[in-house]
Amino acid sequence: MSEREDTQILDFLHGRFGRLDDRLDRIDNKLDKVIQRVGKLERQVAELHVDNAIFHQRLDNLDRRVGRIERRLDPSEETDE
Repeated sequence: MSEREDTQILDFLHGRFGRLDDRLDRIDNKLDKVIQRVGKLERQVAELHVDNAIFHQRLDNLDRRVGRIERRLDPSEETDE
């Protein structure tokens, strides 16, 4: 091969690898953004689980309170008049 052909081949390969590097950089940037967004979603889901647990705890407390009120009032006994 001549020196000119070697130079052309090297220039061609250099251009191709340059484009590949640019493309990989864009993919890396997009992947970083996706990872950040997934992390935010995971935190939000964890917060929802906590909120859900608090909600259920409050419902359980209300259920116990209503049960105590019903036992005190004893609505099952009807007065005969």
